[in-house]
Amino acid sequence: MNGSGKNDDSTTAPDNEHIAGVLEEVADLLEAQGANPFRVKAYREGAATVRSWECPVATILQQQGPDGLEQLPGIGRSLAAAIEHLVRHGDLPMLVRLRGDHVPERLLSSVADIGPKLAERIHHQLGIETLTELAAAERDGRLSKVPGMGEKRLRAVRESLAGRFHTSIAEPSSRADIRHEPDRSVPVDELLEIDDQYRRLARQGRLPRIAPRRFNPTREAWLPILHTERGGRHYTALFSNTQRAHEAGTTQDWVVIYRDDDDHGGPWTVITAQYGAMRGQRVVRGREDECRPASDSPASAEKAASTNRGQQKHQQPLPFGD
Repeated sequence: MNGSGKNDDSTTAPDNEHIAGVLEEVADLLEAQGANPFRVKAYREGAATVRSWECPVATILQQQGPDGLEQLPGIGRSLAAAIEHLVRHGDLPMLVRLRGDHVPERLLSSVADIGPKLAERIHHQLGIETLTELAAAERDGRLSKVPGMGEKRLRAVRESLAGRFHTSIAEPSSRADIRHEPDRSVPVDELLEIDDQYRRLARQGRLPRIAPRRFNPTREAWLPILHTERGGRHYTALFSNTQRAHEAGTTQDWVVIYRDDDDHGGPWTVITAQYGAMRGQRVVRGREDECRPASDSPASAEKAASTNRGQQKHQQPLPFGD
């Protein structure tokens, strides 16, 4: 079979060779960063399938959707979702993270009528890092409050995002990230567990490190990265390297967790609470209502009970008459 099959419109969709190369780079980086070997193998086998397939996979996607991709040997839901994103949007967010190249302002400035300075203002004022978050801000009115975002520019942004997401401009979305509601697709305890694992291994120096492009003029590999799984769900965790995190001095506190499988949930940010009943404890931003104070957790209750039993065991009875 011819491995370099071209799409009918090669100017708008990547060909098989390009897609295979992206999947291979993902596999190489996952392997170097200590990810599950079976996951690495899956990306390599997927790359081999795409490269050897005679028909352009972009055409298969256009005609049959992701289900058509899943009919190819070695292409499951996660790989089909990755290929779909690459074909429709021209990039793969997971690869950007693996490279350490995530620059929110650059992504935002790829939207019509948003230049570099305005992208920086949007990121700094609203904390937006993804196009889905930008779409949410446009829908709920937050974007209109950013200086420089007039009605004409908002309309251009709305149309540009509609094209990116292949939706109608007026079409309401049921996705949590478009409504700017917190993503509750996974239990908050699972996210806090991943956060604890990441920070513990980072402190112990047991995680591979990548060299982020932002705020790193010497290209030092200082940012620990964790790939982990829970119940078949694939996650990547890193300290936040955003402008807001640097300004707040929280680059060793805020942990961003991404879900890298076919459901593409998140991202979630875990921080140390500064106020209220949860002060000093780790919480998932936007899901604070689900995070319990440490004193309410089963582990804390058992620890307190154990301490109490120990104190009772070692306490000497007072003599009668005292």
